Amino acid sequence: SLAFVSADCSPVNSVMLLEIIDGTEGGGLVVIKDSVNCPGRCLLKSCVNAALRRKESVHVLGFDVSEEELRAGLDGEAAKSLVFHNGYTDPLCWTGMGTGQLTALHFSAQEIRARISQSRGPEPVTLAVDSLSWVLRHNPTASVCQSLQELRREYTHHSVVRVSTDGLLKRILVLLHSDLHQHGMVDSVCHLASTVVTVAPFSGLGGVVGETAPQGIAMTTQRIKSGKVLQEEECFTVGQDLSVQVYGRPSQPGLTEPEPEDSQADPAANLTFNLRLSEHERQAKDNLALPFAFSQEKKSALLRPRAGGGQILYEPDAADDFDQEDPDDDLDV
Repeated sequence: SLAFVSADCSPVNSVMLLEIIDGTEGGGLVVIKDSVNCPGRCLLKSCVNAALRRKESVHVLGFDVSEEELRAGLDGEAAKSLVFHNGYTDPLCWTGMGTGQLTALHFSAQEIRARISQSRGPEPVTLAVDSLSWVLRHNPTASVCQSLQELRREYTHHSVVRVSTDGLLKRILVLLHSDLHQHGMVDSVCHLASTVVTVAPFSGLGGVVGETAPQGIAMTTQRIKSGKVLQEEECFTVGQDLSVQVYGRPSQPGLTEPEPEDSQADPAANLTFNLRLSEHERQAKDNLALPFAFSQEKKSALLRPRAGGGQILYEPDAADDFDQEDPDDDLDV
């Protein structure tokens, strides 16, 4: 179950985290970034549980935990349709148990499509990878990103041309332990994602009133089809039954917004000399005639022709040579 709890956190216009869990954010690649300080597997399992309740076909590529641990807490009746691809028992194929064993060394779009097609039905497919960190540690980053892009393009292509997505890959849920990789590797994976959820521990400074404090803070970045980027930060708690409660945006006590100034600062205040004029000084300044400022009377006197005024007479000399040609005619200008 999903719930938005009103608490002493700042209110939000939309609950992006609940939209992601509910599957209404638009599909595509969803990356959940966590760390050892705040694990994000609970959010991944909440998304998986919600997809199972929507009667979707859910496939899980499990590398970090066993199938029993992953199924713990899922809806008992709905979890029967979950398909777990075991990469936990022998992730590097050291024991060679079974020819169809899932390994991190063979992570490719072709291999994943083949596994999904074995049990594909008319329902839309949700693929969960728990976790991608194991795959990244044993495969080149470019190869992993290329495989994710090919899988993501399958749903994007059918959405653009408006073909029915029944039985096709609708969404890819990826759990990524960001503290195990370099920043460039994490950024490369997140660049492919349409939605990135970064979970961090709740510091206890949010001022939430209630018996149960939020479990963590989810910082969500979502790129919609129009190209606009939406960002939201929300406190959340995941229950034992994988129900999610969102408390809203965490407040930060002690940080107050500066009050708007009613008047601008006076630059002439607190000076050792006086920059202000008295009324008498201002009147004298206004009545002062500047030496290069021409009044209307002075302009009229200078422009008025006077009798007997000087004239300039020029008579060309006979020896003056006047060249009628253009002296710059030979220049290419």
